[in-house]
Amino acid sequence: MAEKVTIATVAQHARVSRQTVSNVINAPHIVRPETRQRVQDAIVTLGYRANQAARQMRTGRSRLIAVRIEPTRDGINGSVLDRFLHGLTETAEASGYRVMLYTAADDDREIATYGDLLSAYDLDGFVITGTDHGDPRTAWLAEREIPFVTFGRPWDHLQSHSWVDVDGAAGTAAATAHLIAAGHRRTGFIGWPAGSGVGDDRRAGWRRALVETSVDPTALDAETEDGIAEGARAARELLDRPAPPTALVCASDSLALGAMQTLRTAGADLPVIGFDDTPVAAAVGLSSVSQPLGDAAARCVDLLTDLLDGPRHGPRQVLLRPALVLRHPA
Repeated sequence: MAEKVTIATVAQHARVSRQTVSNVINAPHIVRPETRQRVQDAIVTLGYRANQAARQMRTGRSRLIAVRIEPTRDGINGSVLDRFLHGLTETAEASGYRVMLYTAADDDREIATYGDLLSAYDLDGFVITGTDHGDPRTAWLAEREIPFVTFGRPWDHLQSHSWVDVDGAAGTAAATAHLIAAGHRRTGFIGWPAGSGVGDDRRAGWRRALVETSVDPTALDAETEDGIAEGARAARELLDRPAPPTALVCASDSLALGAMQTLRTAGADLPVIGFDDTPVAAAVGLSSVSQPLGDAAARCVDLLTDLLDGPRHGPRQVLLRPALVLRHPA
């Protein structure tokens, strides 16, 4: 019969005290990252499983957090949230939490789901994704003092709660600057209709970089809903303008792939840069802006556990920089 793995076993393997192991399991944010990683590695190696019932009685927590699965769209951009959820689940588990997934078609149904989940389960908190202006979901949770963090900024009041986000404007600005440096002063943009926080942020980075070249961005801007077919139509419309762009930056890989289809059909050799660096982008050689999704997920867990442990300060905000991944010469 295999010997039972205990906290003492993990402590000996990781060369730390039993209290440090307990801290990693129950309050990981207070442990230095390198020590926390060593203990987490020992937990995985030894197959340690904490007594969840005893821990819940001791801490008053269920160690359960909930996050929504976005509705399936074109199978391309959906992979972005998939990677975030994978990172969130791994980080939460290492910190002694489990992630519950739920679905909802829109904000109203998601809020209704909150009530159902809170009635049926003793949830510790929520991670909210896909924030926008006047988001009713965060208002609902805040009014009821239910712990939550968001992956995405509260676009109307940046200090209202704790959040983690990726600097989309920095990503599109870097993509545009790269194309301008390669000689493309007329770099166009295909993005979503004005009004969405994420979409406006990504357009702002392109516009800021292009304005510095004294080129009017208005003539090079196309708005459309997300999707490959939509991206193809927007690129066709830009090419038909009196002074068409010589390069394109897009708000998503779906739009960029559609633009590439139009350019191929028209025999136009224009560089295109997408956003999100999806597996499809890598497969077809599309340059794209990559979000640090694993880091974003880990920071969301850190902020939420900080809230659950009783914050010693106000809301915290984390803005991460994306990276430009080049696969095609400009």
